[in-house]
Amino acid sequence: MRFQRCRMLFGEEDFAKLQAASVIILGVGGVGSFALDCLYRSGVGKITILDYDHYDITNQNRQIGAEAVGSAKIEHLQTLYPDITVIHQQMDLTWLECFDFDPYDLIIDAADTTRVKIELAKKEYKKLLMSLGSAKRYDSSKIEVASIWKSHGDALGRKIRNELKKAKFDRNFTVVFSPEQAKCKEKGSFVGVTGAFGLTLCSEAIKRLISQKGT
Repeated sequence: MRFQRCRMLFGEEDFAKLQAASVIILGVGGVGSFALDCLYRSGVGKITILDYDHYDITNQNRQIGAEAVGSAKIEHLQTLYPDITVIHQQMDLTWLECFDFDPYDLIIDAADTTRVKIELAKKEYKKLLMSLGSAKRYDSSKIEVASIWKSHGDALGRKIRNELKKAKFDRNFTVVFSPEQAKCKEKGSFVGVTGAFGLTLCSEAIKRLISQKGT
């Protein structure tokens, strides 16, 4: 049976919650593709991914599916994970303003656009699990999970906190981050960290979904 070992771990009642859950992943690159793989293998019943990019050869060091150079990420990932729903859409402020998040139990933000991440947090903080910067690092043991307000040592997190304070936004949402000092100036990346970010986001999603009442 496909999910036999998941059922053994979670128990029938909690596994039923995962089967009934709906999660959307924004961005399926080095972080989001691993979050997708983890959710899919863990039995989450309804997974939607949103991305606009095509694979480049430089993605191959960290992204699931990146051997399909030139293909749209969402289209290729749908061949690897046939039951998912895909949205080929650029994640910008216009899209964010109009998109309906009500059908989803959780939102995993693994996208790169800072302004959109900030506005997403304002709009959907209750459902949000956000990835901060995962590039330029190679020590996965430094990864932490905390409220945005308790994150530290991460430039993207600092910028998001500052902008939210300016907007007088003080609500909590969960972020995955690493305070590890940058090891290069450019966007060098290592799958041991970017992938671990995605798996950590998945773990946090699973914990939250099974903690919810009912199915």
